[in-house]
Amino acid sequence: MTDASRPPTFNDLRLSVDGAIAVLEMHRPASLNPLSTNTMEEIITAARWFDDQSAVKVVVVRGAGRVFSAGADVSSFQSAGAPGRDAADVGRRMADAVEAMRGVTIAQIHGWCVGGGVVLAAACDLRVVAASTQFSIPEVDLGIPLAWGGIPRLVREIGPALTKELVMTCRPFGAEEAARIGFVNRVVPEEELNAAVSELAQTLASKATYALLSTKRYVNAVTSQMVGLDRSWSDADTLVAGLHDPEGRAKQSEYLAGLALRRERSQ
Repeated sequence: MTDASRPPTFNDLRLSVDGAIAVLEMHRPASLNPLSTNTMEEIITAARWFDDQSAVKVVVVRGAGRVFSAGADVSSFQSAGAPGRDAADVGRRMADAVEAMRGVTIAQIHGWCVGGGVVLAAACDLRVVAASTQFSIPEVDLGIPLAWGGIPRLVREIGPALTKELVMTCRPFGAEEAARIGFVNRVVPEEELNAAVSELAQTLASKATYALLSTKRYVNAVTSQMVGLDRSWSDADTLVAGLHDPEGRAKQSEYLAGLALRRERSQ
């Protein structure tokens, strides 16, 4: 008989609980914490498990090693062919599961936060980042649309004009700009990131559960009506279409060839 209060064991994640504060850590540091199908399915399962832990008020979402997350594994698009709709929809289900979590979620971001990693961060309630953090949304350069509910979440956080600029130009942006445009709550020196997130988590955990979590639900209810997150169920269809588009496939091949060359030069 299993202990329902003990965090489950995953291949790609590490979970821990200390009183009212829990941690969900993506734990594939050698691969820069990619959001593979398996990783995303595990995040969905972990989110549901946290919802069953009545004592948990705050969940910190972070990545092990040098980066928060390098996003989706682009090489899988071409090695296995374009995925079907169900596989393409896992990212949206992951983001929805994180956003719907009962507890308040804090994204603890360092290193690079790329593509799907940006969507995961946007699905969290609060975002605290190291000053050296770099963000990138490269999907359009890869010939595919930003999916997984990323567009409405970015519109909610930074507005439509900046969403269009950052998604269509694919230009990287740093922590200070992310704070200036309202995407992140706090920027701290990298060596202070753990302490800053811990302090914020403890502050939130000290609040009365009903008032804290009701506030989260209320804000989410208001913003979901503003940006129409329910429409993101169709993202899987546009992603599959982009992955089958010949011009998009060529862009992905160019990207992978350049990535392989950069890796060869770095060795």
